[in-house]
Amino acid sequence: MVDQARMAALAQEPLVVVGAPTSAIRGTWRELRDVFRQREMLGMLIRRDLKARYKDSALGFVWTLVRPLTQLLIYYFVIGKVLGAAHGIDNFAIYVFTGLSAYTLFSEIVAGSTSSIVGNSGLIKKVYVPREVFPLASVGAALVNFAIQFAILLVFTVVLGAFPWHGGLVYLIPSLLVILVYGAAIGLVLSALNVYLRDVQFVIDVGLMVLLWASPIVYSYSMVLANLKVGWLLTVYTNNPLTLSVLGLQNAIWIHDPTKVVYPDHLMLRLGIAFVIGLFCLLGAQRVFSRLQGNFAQEL
Repeated sequence: MVDQARMAALAQEPLVVVGAPTSAIRGTWRELRDVFRQREMLGMLIRRDLKARYKDSALGFVWTLVRPLTQLLIYYFVIGKVLGAAHGIDNFAIYVFTGLSAYTLFSEIVAGSTSSIVGNSGLIKKVYVPREVFPLASVGAALVNFAIQFAILLVFTVVLGAFPWHGGLVYLIPSLLVILVYGAAIGLVLSALNVYLRDVQFVIDVGLMVLLWASPIVYSYSMVLANLKVGWLLTVYTNNPLTLSVLGLQNAIWIHDPTKVVYPDHLMLRLGIAFVIGLFCLLGAQRVFSRLQGNFAQEL
């Protein structure tokens, strides 16, 4: 009797289709609604990721600052002082820390999202939830870590007497939005591909290392203009979304002499165009993710 009642109850349950329906717009809207309905679970996953990262750690969230601060010290003394990269760059420590904060946010989103589906394989195989919540949880966890680093950065500017209370702050939100939209788009695609090809998570480590040095974090954009003479290559470098975001955050946080610093023409317009393109990339990434998620449980 119990089994019959259970079967009858299961028969009344609506069929949940895993994967994209024929209409991309309807499919995306439906899956966004599913993610919104599971917002409490999304918050729980973010908290779980943050707690798991620092589980049994005496210092806890202090470790969030260890890597960027260590990088800051290395770049400041070795590259800035020994190799002379700090020459002509006011408040070089703030300059480097601002760029590192932007890069760390992007890299944590991409790296965390890439491993999110595989890392939650046990949960995915047992219950159905919108699979997008797992990469999005990595985005949320990365934002929390960024908020901590950003607060330390602001304290750092106060200590050095260079608090960024100026008109350049208008670049802060657009720069962060560009990082978020491209990080989430790349993370969605890579998280799905990593289920079928586990080498993806190792390839992305190399790619993120290249991006670190392909952005004006420990050197100035002026140096790029002076040394990169190939026109199309300079265009690609300048319009790289991470480069635009780093430049935008530096313009917002870093106090400098405007007569000595060069930024790309129409930086705000470039950020706006990059954001709009990023939204379309995010939409396309969600459709790719939706197409690939149907066999997640079997592959895992």
